[in-house]
Amino acid sequence: MIKEWNLLRVVACLSIVFLHSTTQTARVVGYPQIEHYQLFRVFLTYATPTFIVLSVIILANRYPDGLPKGFWGGRIKWILGPFLFFAVIDALVAKHFNPNVMVDLKIFDNIFTGKFVGWFIIVIFQFYLLHYIVTKFKISLVWLFPVSMGVMFWYSTVINNPPEFMDGYSHMLKLPFLAWFGYFTAAFIIGKHYKVIAEKLYKYRWLTLVYLAVSLYTVYLSYESGITIVNSRRLDLFPLVLSVSAVVLAWGQVIPKFKIVTLISNYSFGIYLLHWQIQRFTAPYIANYFEHTSTRVLALFAVTVLLSLAIIKLLSMIPMGQFVIGKVRKKKPSKVVEVPALRTSA
Repeated sequence: MIKEWNLLRVVACLSIVFLHSTTQTARVVGYPQIEHYQLFRVFLTYATPTFIVLSVIILANRYPDGLPKGFWGGRIKWILGPFLFFAVIDALVAKHFNPNVMVDLKIFDNIFTGKFVGWFIIVIFQFYLLHYIVTKFKISLVWLFPVSMGVMFWYSTVINNPPEFMDGYSHMLKLPFLAWFGYFTAAFIIGKHYKVIAEKLYKYRWLTLVYLAVSLYTVYLSYESGITIVNSRRLDLFPLVLSVSAVVLAWGQVIPKFKIVTLISNYSFGIYLLHWQIQRFTAPYIANYFEHTSTRVLALFAVTVLLSLAIIKLLSMIPMGQFVIGKVRKKKPSKVVEVPALRTSA
Protein backbone atom coordinates (compact mmCIF):
# COMPACT_ATOMS: atom_id res chain seq x y z
CA MET A 1 0.00 0.00 0.00
CA ILE A 2 1.33 3.45 -0.91
CA LYS A 3 2.03 5.08 2.44
CA GLU A 4 0.60 8.49 1.61
CA TRP A 5 -2.73 6.80 0.83
CA ASN A 6 -2.71 5.35 4.33
CA LEU A 7 -1.95 8.78 5.76
CA LEU A 8 -4.78 10.45 3.84
CA ARG A 9 -7.18 7.73 4.99
CA VAL A 10 -6.15 8.29 8.61
CA VAL A 11 -6.39 12.09 8.39
CA ALA A 12 -9.90 11.87 6.91
CA CYS A 13 -11.02 9.16 9.35
CA LEU A 14 -9.87 11.07 12.43
CA SER A 15 -11.40 14.28 11.08
CA ILE A 16 -14.77 12.53 10.86
CA VAL A 17 -14.48 11.30 14.44
CA PHE A 18 -13.44 14.78 15.61
CA LEU A 19 -16.33 16.46 13.77
CA HIS A 20 -18.83 14.06 15.29
CA SER A 21 -17.25 14.60 18.71
CA THR A 22 -18.28 18.25 18.42
CA THR A 23 -21.76 17.20 17.28
CA GLN A 24 -22.37 14.70 20.08
CA THR A 25 -20.99 17.05 22.73
CA ALA A 26 -23.34 19.77 21.51
CA ARG A 27 -26.28 17.36 21.79
CA VAL A 28 -25.58 17.10 25.49
CA VAL A 29 -24.58 20.65 26.49
CA GLY A 30 -25.44 22.73 23.41
CA TYR A 31 -23.17 24.56 21.01
CA PRO A 32 -20.75 26.94 22.74
CA GLN A 33 -20.80 30.66 22.09
CA ILE A 34 -17.31 30.60 20.64
CA GLU A 35 -16.46 32.75 17.65
CA HIS A 36 -15.93 30.66 14.51
CA TYR A 37 -16.63 27.38 16.32
CA GLN A 38 -19.12 26.48 13.61
CA LEU A 39 -16.63 27.55 10.93
CA PHE A 40 -14.14 25.04 12.34
CA ARG A 41 -16.83 22.36 12.08
CA VAL A 42 -17.48 23.38 8.46
CA PHE A 43 -13.78 22.91 7.68
CA LEU A 44 -13.94 19.37 9.10
CA THR A 45 -16.76 18.38 6.75
CA TYR A 46 -14.16 17.96 4.02
CA ALA A 47 -13.54 14.46 5.42
CA THR A 48 -16.40 12.47 3.89
CA PRO A 49 -15.79 13.68 0.31
CA THR A 50 -12.11 12.93 0.89
CA PHE A 51 -12.95 9.29 1.62
CA ILE A 52 -14.83 9.23 -1.67
CA VAL A 53 -11.91 10.79 -3.53
CA LEU A 54 -9.37 8.39 -2.03
CA SER A 55 -11.55 5.37 -2.78
CA VAL A 56 -11.79 6.31 -6.45
CA ILE A 57 -8.08 7.19 -6.65
CA ILE A 58 -7.16 3.71 -5.42
CA LEU A 59 -9.76 2.02 -7.62
CA ALA A 60 -8.65 3.86 -10.78
CA ASN A 61 -4.99 3.26 -10.00
CA ARG A 62 -5.40 -0.48 -9.48
CA TYR A 63 -8.00 -1.18 -12.13
CA PRO A 64 -7.56 1.50 -14.83
CA ASP A 65 -8.86 -0.79 -17.59
CA GLY A 66 -11.72 -2.62 -15.89
CA LEU A 67 -12.85 -4.33 -12.72
CA PRO A 68 -11.35 -7.78 -12.01
CA LYS A 69 -13.25 -11.03 -11.68
CA GLY A 70 -14.76 -11.45 -8.23
CA PHE A 71 -14.78 -7.72 -7.57
CA TRP A 72 -18.48 -7.43 -6.79
CA GLY A 73 -18.59 -10.54 -4.61
CA GLY A 74 -15.85 -9.20 -2.36
CA ARG A 75 -17.47 -5.78 -2.02
CA ILE A 76 -20.86 -7.25 -1.20
CA LYS A 77 -19.34 -9.59 1.35
CA TRP A 78 -16.98 -7.27 3.18
CA ILE A 79 -18.54 -3.84 2.63
CA LEU A 80 -22.26 -4.20 2.05
CA GLY A 81 -22.47 -6.84 4.79
CA PRO A 82 -21.12 -4.57 7.56
CA PHE A 83 -23.23 -1.71 6.16
CA LEU A 84 -26.39 -3.79 6.61
CA PHE A 85 -25.30 -5.00 10.04
CA PHE A 86 -24.73 -1.47 11.34
CA ALA A 87 -27.98 -0.28 9.79
CA VAL A 88 -29.64 -2.71 12.21
CA ILE A 89 -27.37 -1.75 15.12
CA ASP A 90 -28.15 1.93 14.56
CA ALA A 91 -31.88 1.19 14.69
CA LEU A 92 -31.54 -0.78 17.93
CA VAL A 93 -29.47 1.97 19.53
CA ALA A 94 -32.04 4.54 18.42
CA LYS A 95 -34.73 2.42 20.09
CA HIS A 96 -32.66 2.32 23.26
CA PHE A 97 -32.57 6.09 23.49
CA ASN A 98 -36.10 6.65 22.19
CA PRO A 99 -38.74 3.99 22.95
CA ASN A 100 -41.04 5.54 20.33
CA VAL A 101 -38.72 4.52 17.50
CA MET A 102 -40.14 1.78 15.26
CA VAL A 103 -37.18 -0.50 14.72
CA ASP A 104 -38.36 -2.07 11.46
CA LEU A 105 -39.07 1.35 9.90
CA LYS A 106 -35.75 2.71 11.13
CA ILE A 107 -33.88 -0.25 9.62
CA PHE A 108 -35.66 0.33 6.31
CA ASP A 109 -34.77 4.03 6.37
CA ASN A 110 -31.16 3.29 7.24
CA ILE A 111 -30.71 0.80 4.40
CA PHE A 112 -32.75 2.37 1.63
CA THR A 113 -32.69 6.08 2.43
CA GLY A 114 -29.26 6.29 4.02
CA LYS A 115 -30.52 7.74 7.28
CA PHE A 116 -27.49 6.80 9.38
CA VAL A 117 -23.76 7.37 9.44
CA GLY A 118 -23.04 4.61 6.90
CA TRP A 119 -24.95 6.36 4.10
CA PHE A 120 -21.92 7.18 1.99
CA ILE A 121 -21.30 3.49 1.27
CA ILE A 122 -24.36 3.74 -0.99
CA VAL A 123 -22.52 6.46 -2.93
CA ILE A 124 -19.38 4.36 -3.13
CA PHE A 125 -21.26 1.45 -4.71
CA GLN A 126 -22.62 3.80 -7.34
CA PHE A 127 -19.04 4.86 -8.05
CA TYR A 128 -18.05 1.22 -8.48
CA LEU A 129 -20.72 1.01 -11.17
CA LEU A 130 -19.55 4.28 -12.72
CA HIS A 131 -16.00 2.94 -12.81
CA TYR A 132 -17.26 -0.16 -14.60
CA ILE A 133 -19.12 1.96 -17.18
CA VAL A 134 -16.20 4.36 -17.77
CA THR A 135 -13.69 1.55 -18.28
CA LYS A 136 -16.09 -0.75 -20.17
CA PHE A 137 -17.01 1.86 -22.76
CA LYS A 138 -13.68 3.69 -22.62
CA ILE A 139 -15.34 7.02 -21.88
CA SER A 140 -12.93 9.93 -22.20
CA LEU A 141 -12.40 11.96 -19.04
CA VAL A 142 -11.46 14.92 -21.23
CA TRP A 143 -15.15 15.66 -21.74
CA LEU A 144 -16.61 13.71 -18.82
CA PHE A 145 -14.80 15.82 -16.23
CA PRO A 146 -16.30 19.20 -17.23
CA VAL A 147 -19.70 17.56 -17.74
CA SER A 148 -19.53 15.98 -14.28
CA MET A 149 -18.66 19.33 -12.72
CA GLY A 150 -21.60 21.00 -14.44
CA VAL A 151 -23.98 18.25 -13.37
CA MET A 152 -22.72 18.36 -9.77
CA PHE A 153 -23.10 22.14 -9.56
CA TRP A 154 -26.59 21.94 -11.07
CA TYR A 155 -27.68 19.16 -8.74
CA SER A 156 -26.41 21.06 -5.71
CA THR A 157 -29.15 23.63 -6.29
CA VAL A 158 -31.68 20.81 -5.94
CA ILE A 159 -30.13 19.72 -2.65
CA ASN A 160 -30.06 23.25 -1.29
CA ASN A 161 -33.66 23.87 -2.35
CA PRO A 162 -35.40 20.48 -2.01
CA PRO A 163 -38.82 20.07 -3.65
CA GLU A 164 -41.88 19.90 -1.42
CA PHE A 165 -42.57 16.23 -2.13
CA MET A 166 -39.20 15.41 -0.52
CA ASP A 167 -40.30 16.75 2.88
CA GLY A 168 -39.07 14.33 5.51
CA TYR A 169 -36.80 12.59 3.02
CA SER A 170 -34.59 15.43 1.81
CA HIS A 171 -31.63 13.53 3.28
CA MET A 172 -31.96 11.14 0.34
CA LEU A 173 -30.89 13.87 -2.07
CA LYS A 174 -27.27 13.33 -1.02
CA LEU A 175 -27.33 9.69 -2.15
CA PRO A 176 -27.39 9.94 -5.98
CA PHE A 177 -23.91 10.00 -7.52
CA LEU A 178 -24.88 13.29 -9.18
CA ALA A 179 -24.14 15.08 -5.91
CA TRP A 180 -20.54 13.82 -6.00
CA PHE A 181 -19.96 13.38 -9.74
CA GLY A 182 -17.14 15.94 -9.97
CA TYR A 183 -15.28 14.23 -7.14
CA PHE A 184 -15.47 10.93 -9.01
CA THR A 185 -13.99 12.20 -12.27
CA ALA A 186 -11.28 14.27 -10.57
CA ALA A 187 -10.25 11.29 -8.42
CA PHE A 188 -10.36 8.93 -11.42
CA ILE A 189 -7.91 11.15 -13.29
CA ILE A 190 -5.60 11.36 -10.27
CA GLY A 191 -5.69 7.61 -9.71
CA LYS A 192 -5.15 6.60 -13.31
CA HIS A 193 -2.15 8.92 -13.65
CA TYR A 194 -1.04 8.72 -10.04
CA LYS A 195 2.65 8.07 -10.66
CA VAL A 196 3.06 11.24 -12.69
CA ILE A 197 0.82 13.32 -10.44
CA ALA A 198 2.57 12.08 -7.28
CA GLU A 199 5.92 13.19 -8.70
CA LYS A 200 4.52 16.64 -9.48
CA LEU A 201 2.95 16.93 -6.03
CA TYR A 202 6.26 16.05 -4.41
CA LYS A 203 8.19 18.49 -6.56
CA TYR A 204 5.79 21.34 -5.86
CA ARG A 205 4.80 20.29 -2.34
CA TRP A 206 5.25 23.80 -0.95
CA LEU A 207 2.69 25.09 -3.44
CA THR A 208 0.14 22.58 -2.11
CA LEU A 209 0.21 24.51 1.18
CA VAL A 210 -0.62 27.70 -0.69
CA TYR A 211 -3.48 25.91 -2.44
CA LEU A 212 -4.75 24.71 0.96
CA ALA A 213 -4.60 28.21 2.42
CA VAL A 214 -6.53 29.65 -0.53
CA SER A 215 -9.14 26.88 -0.26
CA LEU A 216 -9.62 27.49 3.46
CA TYR A 217 -9.97 31.21 2.85
CA THR A 218 -12.57 30.53 0.17
CA VAL A 219 -14.67 28.51 2.61
CA TYR A 220 -14.19 31.26 5.21
CA LEU A 221 -15.49 33.92 2.81
CA SER A 222 -18.43 31.72 1.94
CA TYR A 223 -19.19 31.22 5.63
CA GLU A 224 -18.96 34.94 6.36
CA SER A 225 -21.35 35.62 3.48
CA GLY A 226 -24.02 33.64 5.29
CA ILE A 227 -23.54 30.04 4.08
CA THR A 228 -23.13 28.54 7.53
CA ILE A 229 -24.63 25.07 7.02
CA VAL A 230 -22.42 22.28 8.37
CA ASN A 231 -22.47 19.39 5.91
CA SER A 232 -20.24 17.75 3.32
CA ARG A 233 -22.40 18.80 0.37
CA ARG A 234 -21.22 22.40 0.31
CA LEU A 235 -19.83 23.24 -3.12
CA ASP A 236 -17.08 25.38 -1.61
CA LEU A 237 -15.64 22.17 -0.15
CA PHE A 238 -14.60 20.88 -3.58
CA PRO A 239 -11.32 22.86 -3.75
CA LEU A 240 -10.73 22.21 -0.04
CA VAL A 241 -11.08 18.44 -0.48
CA LEU A 242 -8.64 18.43 -3.39
CA SER A 243 -6.20 20.75 -1.61
CA VAL A 244 -6.16 18.65 1.60
CA SER A 245 -5.67 15.54 -0.54
CA ALA A 246 -2.86 17.24 -2.44
CA VAL A 247 -1.09 18.30 0.76
CA VAL A 248 -1.27 14.86 2.35
CA LEU A 249 -0.34 13.01 -0.85
CA ALA A 250 2.61 15.37 -1.39
CA TRP A 251 3.96 15.57 2.16
CA GLY A 252 3.04 11.97 2.89
CA GLN A 253 5.86 10.98 0.56
CA VAL A 254 8.28 12.79 2.88
CA ILE A 255 6.90 11.71 6.25
CA PRO A 256 8.28 8.37 7.52
CA LYS A 257 6.00 5.35 7.79
CA PHE A 258 4.57 5.07 11.32
CA LYS A 259 2.99 1.94 12.78
CA ILE A 260 0.16 3.92 14.34
CA VAL A 261 -0.80 5.30 10.93
CA THR A 262 -0.87 1.80 9.46
CA LEU A 263 -2.91 0.54 12.42
CA ILE A 264 -5.58 3.24 12.20
CA SER A 265 -5.65 2.91 8.42
CA ASN A 266 -6.30 -0.83 8.69
CA TYR A 267 -9.05 -0.23 11.24
CA SER A 268 -10.57 2.85 9.58
CA PHE A 269 -13.61 1.06 8.13
CA GLY A 270 -14.55 -0.26 11.55
CA ILE A 271 -13.84 3.10 13.19
CA TYR A 272 -16.17 4.82 10.76
CA LEU A 273 -18.99 2.37 11.44
CA LEU A 274 -18.47 2.17 15.21
CA HIS A 275 -17.60 5.67 16.34
CA TRP A 276 -21.08 7.21 16.10
CA GLN A 277 -22.63 4.51 18.29
CA ILE A 278 -19.82 4.73 20.83
CA GLN A 279 -20.26 8.48 21.08
CA ARG A 280 -24.00 8.21 21.61
CA PHE A 281 -23.34 6.26 24.81
CA THR A 282 -20.21 8.01 26.09
CA ALA A 283 -20.84 11.67 25.19
CA PRO A 284 -23.23 12.39 28.12
CA TYR A 285 -20.73 11.07 30.68
CA ILE A 286 -17.73 12.84 29.20
CA ALA A 287 -19.55 16.13 28.62
CA ASN A 288 -20.76 16.20 32.23
CA TYR A 289 -17.34 15.25 33.60
CA PHE A 290 -15.41 18.09 31.96
CA GLU A 291 -16.24 21.79 32.22
CA HIS A 292 -14.89 23.29 29.00
CA THR A 293 -15.82 22.66 25.38
CA SER A 294 -12.26 21.94 24.27
CA THR A 295 -11.63 19.30 26.94
CA ARG A 296 -15.04 17.74 26.39
CA VAL A 297 -14.52 17.39 22.65
CA LEU A 298 -10.91 16.24 22.91
CA ALA A 299 -11.75 13.69 25.61
CA LEU A 300 -14.68 12.30 23.62
CA PHE A 301 -12.47 12.11 20.53
CA ALA A 302 -9.72 10.22 22.38
CA VAL A 303 -12.10 7.83 24.12
CA THR A 304 -13.92 7.13 20.86
CA VAL A 305 -10.74 6.28 18.96
CA LEU A 306 -9.38 4.06 21.73
CA LEU A 307 -12.64 2.19 22.27
CA SER A 308 -13.09 1.75 18.52
CA LEU A 309 -9.60 0.25 18.17
CA ALA A 310 -10.18 -2.07 21.13
CA ILE A 311 -13.60 -3.28 19.91
CA ILE A 312 -12.36 -3.82 16.35
CA LYS A 313 -9.38 -5.79 17.67
CA LEU A 314 -11.68 -8.03 19.70
CA LEU A 315 -14.14 -8.52 16.84
CA SER A 316 -11.33 -9.33 14.41
CA MET A 317 -10.36 -12.25 16.66
CA ILE A 318 -13.86 -13.74 16.44
CA PRO A 319 -14.56 -15.92 13.35
CA MET A 320 -17.74 -14.02 12.41
CA GLY A 321 -16.31 -10.65 13.38
CA GLN A 322 -15.12 -9.94 9.86
CA PHE A 323 -18.73 -9.78 8.71
CA VAL A 324 -19.34 -6.99 11.21
CA ILE A 325 -16.38 -4.64 10.72
CA GLY A 326 -14.92 -6.03 7.49
CA LYS A 327 -11.68 -7.93 7.26
CA VAL A 328 -8.82 -6.28 9.08
CA ARG A 329 -5.57 -6.64 7.23
CA LYS A 330 -3.17 -8.98 9.00
CA LYS A 331 0.57 -8.54 9.28
CA LYS A 332 1.05 -11.21 6.66
CA PRO A 333 0.74 -9.69 3.17
CA SER A 334 -2.56 -10.44 1.48
CA LYS A 335 -4.78 -9.19 -1.29
CA VAL A 336 -6.59 -6.01 -0.30
CA VAL A 337 -10.05 -4.70 -1.06
CA GLU A 338 -10.23 -0.90 -0.96
CA VAL A 339 -13.56 0.56 0.10
CA PRO A 340 -14.86 4.00 1.00
CA ALA A 341 -11.18 4.82 1.46
CA LEU A 342 -11.52 2.55 4.46
CA ARG A 343 -9.31 -0.49 4.27
CA THR A 344 -10.58 -4.01 4.59
CA SER A 345 -8.88 -7.14 3.31
CA ALA A 346 -10.25 -9.27 0.51
